[in-house]
Amino acid sequence: MAEHRRRKWPVFLAVLGIVAALLLVELYRSGYRLRVDQYRVHSDKLTAPVRIVHLTDLHNAVFGPENVNLRTKIAEQSPDLILCTGDFVTGYIENTVTAQSLLEDLTQIAPVYVSLGNHEQMHEHTFGTDLTDLFSRTGATVLEYTWEDIDMKGQQLRIAGVSGYCVPGMYLSTGEADPEECAFLESFQATDRCTLLMAHMPLSWIQNDGISYWDADLVFSGHAHGGQVILPGIGGLYAPDMGLFPGQMEGMFSSGDGEKHLILSSGLGSSAPVPRFNNPPQILVLDILP
Repeated sequence: MAEHRRRKWPVFLAVLGIVAALLLVELYRSGYRLRVDQYRVHSDKLTAPVRIVHLTDLHNAVFGPENVNLRTKIAEQSPDLILCTGDFVTGYIENTVTAQSLLEDLTQIAPVYVSLGNHEQMHEHTFGTDLTDLFSRTGATVLEYTWEDIDMKGQQLRIAGVSGYCVPGMYLSTGEADPEECAFLESFQATDRCTLLMAHMPLSWIQNDGISYWDADLVFSGHAHGGQVILPGIGGLYAPDMGLFPGQMEGMFSSGDGEKHLILSSGLGSSAPVPRFNNPPQILVLDILP
């Protein structure tokens, strides 16, 4: 019997070693192996296609020396626009150089538009940093409760950025919606242009049906990190504001009439104490087709 037990130990240790190696490989893949996910939507407001690269939740992550791997992957997509939807810094870490350097490099690929996230707000409060000024110096356009009308390849677009939740105006009477934010969104959507809204927080767009309430053609969000840890057959484990196993933490979600879309990215980095797992960093490419 004792001899039988001794023979089992090498098998057990071998299996344990294989499991540990697989876990380490997956942790590396989820931390550094960039993936490119592509989506398509159609718009009767366009007469020519527009390609957008959507980046979010960098959190000072680095992919290769000076982020060369990330820059190269983005350049390979040949985007017309690059939208960066917040949390490029981490609120409790003073470093802004990683985000600034990447934004400066991205402006050499295509026009770059930036909105702020909760970690930019935290960073400014903690360190007194004016991130709008720092990011603007890179050549990127920072939009925080502002919009810009542009002509891109002959296509008329309106791009805006908000850092709040965008709770629908029907919740004003309950105190859940922000009156100033609602007023801004109502002004933003009053146009015949194709509207692109960078809104870091996805919660209200999904759970309060903001995607049907607000008249934004395309909303780009992050914040949820795809659930941080993705369990096979179950999905994302946890997302800020959403709790455990909330579902709908990355992908494209459409309004009831199919005319408006939320583009929710799982992002590039993380500020969570638990590392990303089964969740490689994402570069999201959206083609808007006429």
